[in-house]
Amino acid sequence: MNLKLFGTNGIRGIPNEDLTSNFSMDVGKAISTFFYTEKIAIAKDTRISGDMILTSVVSGVNSTGTDMIYLGILPTPALQYYCKIHKIPGIMITASHNPPQYNGIKAIDGDGTEIDEEKEAKIEDIIFGKKFRTVPWDSIGKYYDDNTAVDLYVNSIAKRIDYKTIQKKKLSVAIDTGNGASYFTSPLLLSRLNCHIVSLNSNPDGKFSSRNSEPKPENLADLISLMKTGKFDIGIAHDGDADRCVFIDESGNYVDGDKSLALITKYTIKENDTVVTPVSSSDALSDICLEKKARLIITRVGAPIVARSMIENNATVGGEENGGFIYGKHQYCRDGAMTMALMLNLLSGENKKLSELLGEIPDYKMVKTSVKRNKEWAETKDIITDKFKENKMNFLDGIKIYEDGGWVLIRPSGTEKIIRIFSESRSQEIAEKINEKYYNFLNNL
Repeated sequence: MNLKLFGTNGIRGIPNEDLTSNFSMDVGKAISTFFYTEKIAIAKDTRISGDMILTSVVSGVNSTGTDMIYLGILPTPALQYYCKIHKIPGIMITASHNPPQYNGIKAIDGDGTEIDEEKEAKIEDIIFGKKFRTVPWDSIGKYYDDNTAVDLYVNSIAKRIDYKTIQKKKLSVAIDTGNGASYFTSPLLLSRLNCHIVSLNSNPDGKFSSRNSEPKPENLADLISLMKTGKFDIGIAHDGDADRCVFIDESGNYVDGDKSLALITKYTIKENDTVVTPVSSSDALSDICLEKKARLIITRVGAPIVARSMIENNATVGGEENGGFIYGKHQYCRDGAMTMALMLNLLSGENKKLSELLGEIPDYKMVKTSVKRNKEWAETKDIITDKFKENKMNFLDGIKIYEDGGWVLIRPSGTEKIIRIFSESRSQEIAEKINEKYYNFLNNL
């Protein structure tokens, strides 16, 4: 759909530029008008603009006659689990992995999933048409706190794993929460699992002073250095709202998200299970599904799209190559803490090092780059299609072009004004050459 405000994961922008207090209030009014419910839950990550955006949204929601339940600073999946259990909609104030000057507003459905594009379109229509519900003064909604969400969330994850085996293992874990929303919840879960914990950046800091929010290798130098001491079984890192989780092995090697997705999937699915993943994911997942005799469904990029397909197809597992894993038996959304727990469950149950387990995964090499988007995507797409028309292509999301020995996926980001370039091959050299070829072509545009 041609949405004007909603991107891949909610509405994002820079406070007082794109996300003004008036606009945020209108978004709150529109979300509440759309859901037309008695209560909506709300939470935020640690960004310094969170209070301004949150109070503006709350004001808008209250004006429509709906009560607001404030849950505090929480990971996005913790809010989603609260919504699922209480069967009420939610609003998350977060820009996830984006830099600290950004913030965003994400709408959660009453089943805990992110709303789909059709609902986003209806909310946009309410915003642009100013079709807000209004109530008389004595029916305006109330605002109150609920501090039960943390225990509800952490306890629910513990029930989905063999926590007694993990407790007996007494794993040594280094965790970097990146000053984000998981600064309290993930260390709490690790402590309940009887892990020996050393934590980095586990204080709320809305400027992300210690590292950039996205858990990429270049942003995790301190955690990687700590892991190279050889004193830990595993390193763990989250993004700003902790819906993603990446790992560092016992020797300090960064584990790409596509490899952790493939590994957890391999030990989670059974014959005839269904797995859902976007077109950007590694071919390793396809190989594993073939090996395990499971069905693999490919979708467009975006966690909400993957989650909806999982629900429709009763899938056990879904996920993306960026560290976003969805465990259907828990909830249909990316969940960093659940991903962390599943990996600890795997390490404890198999009694192997992470590097040994990764050695069992088909070895593909993926390279990711991006260029600034200065043209409309439709124009860029036509140029690419014409230039490389001799190649086999897939237009499910962006353009996936198949080259000798590998492929490249070119698509506009749904959260930033960039074009992402993913390439993959069995050979690191070929993957790099393919990526370089298309990077240079796009950069020259």
